[in-house]
Amino acid sequence: MKRLYLVRHAKSSWKDPELDDFDRPLNKRGKRDAPFMGQRLREANVRPDLILSSPAKRARKTAKIIAAQIEYPGKKIQWTESLYAAGTLTLLQILHRIEDSVEQLMLVGHNPGLTLLVELLTKEQVDNIPTTGIFAVDLDIESWGQAAEGSGIPVLIDYPKKHLQGPG
Repeated sequence: MKRLYLVRHAKSSWKDPELDDFDRPLNKRGKRDAPFMGQRLREANVRPDLILSSPAKRARKTAKIIAAQIEYPGKKIQWTESLYAAGTLTLLQILHRIEDSVEQLMLVGHNPGLTLLVELLTKEQVDNIPTTGIFAVDLDIESWGQAAEGSGIPVLIDYPKKHLQGPG
């Protein structure tokens, strides 16, 4: 059994319309939500063996904040170019390359890819993982190379709006 944590980056800023999508930073709400969700993961004793993150600025910052909250060494986060704007096929290929010694994996990335991956793995209609949303899936597999359609069972969905209110 393997566990996969899918984390959508925190809310990003659209303040500068000239800024390239890859370089968009977190906005005020994102800077509030990422530590909050990291704290929730810490309280749930989440300890991934490996964190892979998109190198886009908003995902990178989200990954660093969450890693700090769960006491995962920031220098061990692997920045994976192919996570940026990844579709389900690319995400499955990433999973298939994970070493089998990794029991718990966290991917920090973007929609729609993360949501579509959850729907593929669990065959459940999710519609949307919100910003800073976390979706955990248990995979009834021995090897990451066996991750496939319907091999997952949803075990957790959490996101800031379940707990926090107010402007961002």
